[in-house]
Order: sequence, then C-alpha cells, then structure tokens
Amino acid sequence: MSCLHKPPKRTKSEELAFQEHIKKVAQENGKRLGLEGDEDLAFLLTGGELVKVRSSTWKKNRFYKLQEDCKTLWHESKRTFRRNQTFTIDDIASVRKGRQSEGLKKHTDPSLEELCFSIFFNGSKKNLDLVAASGDEANRWVRALEKIINNMRNLNRQQKREHWIINCMRKADKNSDNQMTLKELKHFLRQINVEVDDTYAEEIFKKCDTSNSGTLEGSEIKHFYDMLTHREEIDVIYKQYAQSEGQMSARDLLNFLLNEQREEATPEDAYKLIEKYEVDEIAKQKSQLTKDGFLMYLHHDDGSILNPAHKPVYQDMSQPLNHYYISSSHNTYLMEDQVKGPSSTEAYIRALMKSCRCVELDCWDGDNGEPVIYHGYTMTSKVRFKDVIQAIKDYAFKTSDYPVILSLENHCSVEQQKLMAHHMISILGDALLTRPLGNTMPTDFPSPEELKGKIIIKGKRLNKLDAAFANNSIIDEDTVSEEDEAADVKETKSKKTKMKLAKQLSDIVIYCKSVHFNGFEHARDKQAFYEMSSFKESKAFNLADSSATAFTHHNMDKLSRIYPAGSRTNSSNYNPVPMWNVGCQIVALNFQTPSKEMHLNQGLFLPNGFCGYILKPEFQRSPSSQFDPNSLTKGPWLKRQTFHVMVISAQQLPKLNKDKQKSIVDPLVRVEIHGVPADNASKETHYIDNNGFNPMWNESFGFNVYVPELALVRFVVEDYDATSQNDLIGHYCLPLTSVQRGYRHVPLLTKRGDVICSAGLFVHLMLIDAE
Repeated sequence: MSCLHKPPKRTKSEELAFQEHIKKVAQENGKRLGLEGDEDLAFLLTGGELVKVRSSTWKKNRFYKLQEDCKTLWHESKRTFRRNQTFTIDDIASVRKGRQSEGLKKHTDPSLEELCFSIFFNGSKKNLDLVAASGDEANRWVRALEKIINNMRNLNRQQKREHWIINCMRKADKNSDNQMTLKELKHFLRQINVEVDDTYAEEIFKKCDTSNSGTLEGSEIKHFYDMLTHREEIDVIYKQYAQSEGQMSARDLLNFLLNEQREEATPEDAYKLIEKYEVDEIAKQKSQLTKDGFLMYLHHDDGSILNPAHKPVYQDMSQPLNHYYISSSHNTYLMEDQVKGPSSTEAYIRALMKSCRCVELDCWDGDNGEPVIYHGYTMTSKVRFKDVIQAIKDYAFKTSDYPVILSLENHCSVEQQKLMAHHMISILGDALLTRPLGNTMPTDFPSPEELKGKIIIKGKRLNKLDAAFANNSIIDEDTVSEEDEAADVKETKSKKTKMKLAKQLSDIVIYCKSVHFNGFEHARDKQAFYEMSSFKESKAFNLADSSATAFTHHNMDKLSRIYPAGSRTNSSNYNPVPMWNVGCQIVALNFQTPSKEMHLNQGLFLPNGFCGYILKPEFQRSPSSQFDPNSLTKGPWLKRQTFHVMVISAQQLPKLNKDKQKSIVDPLVRVEIHGVPADNASKETHYIDNNGFNPMWNESFGFNVYVPELALVRFVVEDYDATSQNDLIGHYCLPLTSVQRGYRHVPLLTKRGDVICSAGLFVHLMLIDAE
C-alpha cells in the first residue's frame, strides 16, 4: 500500500487549462530572467532523458526538466518515498562538459567523453554525473544550464528578491487557480520566514480582498505583494531627499551622494545613475529618480558595501611576490578530516576555483611505480599524482591569471620523484616555471604580473639557484634535510632526517626553495631571497608574540608559509589574522572546512578581482618600518578612525529548518572587527522574534580602529536560541579599506561561503578620522 498522497485526477479540460497556466508561468519567469522566447530555456523546460551514473554497475535512465519557476530542476526518482527530487539553479556551482569528475573517469569508457557532463553543487552535496544520448545533446544541456545559471547570477538583488517572492506565492497556490485563500496566504507567509498570528493574517487578507470574494486574485494579489515588500526605512530616506515634486531630481540625488554616501560625486555622476537605474521612462526623461529607481540603485554594486572600484584588480601587481598575501590551502587533497577522509582531485578544483594560489601536494610512493597523494600514515584515500597535476593544469587559471604555487611535501623514492618531475613537465608544459625569469641571476622575486599564467614549485633543491644558469651539472641525486612539517604530523619521527632528492625534481624548484628555519638573524645573513621556511602554527604564533617586528622584517625579504598543527585531525583552522599582522604571505588553511577562519580568508581576498593576491600595507614592505602589531607606537600605520555602524534591517533571511513548516528564525546581527589586538571587537543587536523576512533593528555601534589597513569587518546573522548555541544564518566579511560609507546593502553568504541569493542586510556606515 502506497503512503503517497495522490492528487485527484484532472479532467481533460482541466488538464489543458493547467498546462496553459504552467506555460504562462514559465513565460513570465523566462521574461524576468531576460530569456523570453529563448531556445535553450525552452529545451530545459521540455526536459529529456539522461543516464545517471553512480558506479560501474549503477547506471539508470532518469528524466530531467526545468520547472516553470525557471529556477528548479526536477528529476524522477525510483525510491518509494522520493518519487520527485529537485534542486535549484542556485545550488549549482558549475557544469562541466566531458569526463571531468572522478566518478565518470572511473565508471565510464573513454569513448563516451563527448556524451558526458557533470553538475557540481555548492557545499558538500555530491556531484551529479550524467550521460546524454549524443554529443550534441550533451552540449545542449551544458550550454542551456550555463546560460540560465549566468542569467540567474546576473539578476540584481532586487530582481532576485522579486523572483523568489513570486515563486513562493506560486507554490502557496496549491491548486494553481491563480487565487489565494486565507489558508494559502498563511502557508506563503511561513514559506518566506514570517510568523504572524491569525488575527494579523486575517487583517492583511481583508485589506487586500476588496472584492469580498474570500480569495485574492489579480490586482488584489499585486496589492498584497506591494504591502508585503514595502520598506518603511527606504521611504524615510527617500522622502528626506526627494524635494522635487515628491521625486528625486539629479540635484537631490547629488545631495544624497555627497551628504549620506560621502562620495566625491559630480552632477554628471548623478545623471549617470538616473540613466542607469531609473525604471520609469518618463521620470528618466525628466532626469528624476523614482523610489523604485532609488531602490534599484541601492541593490546594485553602486549601493553595495563593497567599493565597486575594488571589485576588479585595482592594486599594483608589479611588486615582488613576497609583498603580497597569497590565498593558500593546507593538505588541499582532503575533502574532509585528516585521518580517514577521502582524497580527491575535486578538492584541488574547488580550492583553485576559489582563487587559492598555493596548494599542497603530500607525495608518497604508489603502486605500479606511480606516485600518489594522501595524508601519510593515515587511512585517508589516495589519488594519483598525475591526476592531480592534470586537474591543476585544467583549473589553475579559471578564476585568476596570477601564479599558482605547488607546495610539495615529498616522501617519494628517487625513481618516483623522477616520475613526479616528468609528469609536471609534460602535463603543465609552458605553464611550469623551470628557470628564473631573465638571463642573469635575480636578486629579488619577480612580480605576480610578470608570473601571470605560471606554476611555481615549492620544495627542496640540491644546489643554489645560480646553478640554473650553468650548462650542465654532474649531480644526479643527493641527500637533503627534510622539513619540520612532516614531523609535526608524525610526532614519533625524528625532526631531522635525511632523504634522497632527484636532480630532475630539484631543478624545477626556482623561487621557493624549502629550508629549515634557524632564526631571523641566520635567515637575514645566510639565506638567499628564494629560500623559504614553513612554520607550524604554534611556532609561528610564538614568534608573532615574542618577535613581531623581526618576523615582519623577515617577511619583507623572504616568503613564509604557516600551516595548521598536526593535532587538528578534524581539519579545523587556526586564526589567520595574527599571521597576516606580521606579514606572513602563505597562511595555509583547510579550505574544505567551513569556519570563521575561512570566512576571514574569503573576506581578505574578496577585493582586487578575487585574484588570490592582496598587496600588503606599505609599513609591512618598507625596510625602515618598526611596526609591531602588539605595541602600537607612532608610525605611518597608526591612522585612528571611529567606525560607526547602524544595523537597520534584513531582508528574506533563509529558513534554517525547512522540514518544519512552522519553524521561523529569531535573527540577531553581530558586527566584528578583526585586526591588530587593539582593534579586535564585537557588538551585537537584540534578537527579533519570529521574523526572517523583514526584521528591523535600527541599532548603532561604534568601534575605535587604530590600524585600518589591517582591519577586517565581519557581519554575522544568527538565529537566537536561549537553550543552545545560536545557528549561523549568514555572514559577510571584507577589508575595512574596501567599505563604502553611507546607506549600503550587505550580501550574505552561507557557512560554506556561497551567496544566499535573496538575503541581505541594510546598514548605515561612517568612518571618521580621529582628531
């Protein structure tokens, strides 16, 4: 006996009317996405059969199609309790053509390369491996999905909100009759994360039901939508500045930009914004900005908290490599923990797609003479070294053109080291840096600009870099001291052991030669600029506490890599900020672990084109600097400011417990400053009962910031719980130097760092220089 509820069967005429309704809804949503009449959209809405691949023996035909909301992909399932399964376009991280996933490589024949494609998801959801009937059909699916993903991402935040609300209303209309009953209205309000009592719901319903029919339809639903999305706080701001017949003239807008947004705006800037954002043609012709146009402006990049001038690469990229913070990953191959989790090429792809510019390869002898990568002496799975190198070649420069460093932890025999060198040279080709730039021995690092598109190897080297300019070397192999990092994981091992190193591998180590750290004086007097050390976190934090100025000066000349303690078997992370405070460049974190530390990393590298490189402040690059983050003496770094934050409201916060229809969040907002110890601070609002749709706080905070060039601002929205730890709803982090002043919208990210499309905060921000 089936437990599934089956809706009553429709008559033929009802079915035709229903299908016509569905078609109309799809057309409306397609128009909203800018894809009205698009052939690729029509293809997805029609759908088709694909083969879903899970293993060599599990390959099943499944029907896939885009639902009429143009946002949800539906596919059939043979499971009794899950006949219909869906996922949203927002869930998709990427669509990759060919046998790109480990599953397709393992479970399908190479001859099916042109027929295969994979859908990769945000977060920890497993990728979907699919095989089409032909290469043309596979191309069509990939092209169509990528188009709708890009169009969805390109919607501004206001459009995304409208799209989301309208589709929630459609879902609440259970019988698809384009009418909304009081019961359906209550269901809709719970869907959008608003808890209202029955009296208030009935009050809204009666106000909108002007026809007294007992249902809302047509203009009544529009009236309900307008009431629901009305933003009182925007009304107040708009009315204050709209001095021209109740609307904003170009002069009014200029006053707003100068007085509230504190921008160096001109009349021409005001006219350009009206031309760009005004939705009413008559108002545009009068050079006026309506309230809708004003809201549109606030929801775009010009009204965002992140300075739009800082979104592309805007920093000087011609400084030496060691003058930059470099987004870096530890044990990149791991998808989960450090003891028994899976190793995967996908972990490298994910890190590189997040603009990570330094990845780690833990190399060991494998079967059949092929080196493998895994966490030695543990139960983590193994992945072939050459497969990882191929993945790095394919994805190294997808999101950033700037150089990628491969940090080798080498435990291989000489023979397999030779094979490692062969794989890197043959697979990476011209991208692999095999000799210094120029024709003479360098005395300093080249710049990220000069190294664009290049892959640099970090590892042991048998001789000095000068040997790269010699014609021949008779050395074939020799012994070198192993680095401390291996000993940190295997505590029983001697910290100084000898290993043999193949010349072929040694020769491709150019600007990042690994050496043991013997103190700052020794490094200054005895080490070449290209010789660098790795520090486990405890050593690095001790040095940052006891010798901050010396550590900062060390990093003006050399590169430093910091890595998590071996005791972090659950792949947790240390706080990277104290390491950045002393100028460490390669602060390696477990990218696979969603955490506050990764949020800070994402925030630091958010500006400058999200390219994985951020120029360090001048006082961390100048040899005359005596900067000490722990003791703020006078110097160019001391630029005291007061940062005023008013948390005004939030919009469309997601439900955390989607399984419970009546579960509504009780949101609060915390504002954090992370920087030098004197700047670290945190303040939070009160929580609001049962409202995730449009909570309003209007609470103000002030922060004293002494070294703004090292400060990060983090906004955290949590669901308050009196009996247990609050749950994270969303967060956003960015450098204080990239914050725009005035009334700004703050996007929100999930714990894993993916954008929550319709959600956001509305704040007012001021930065005032201290006297």
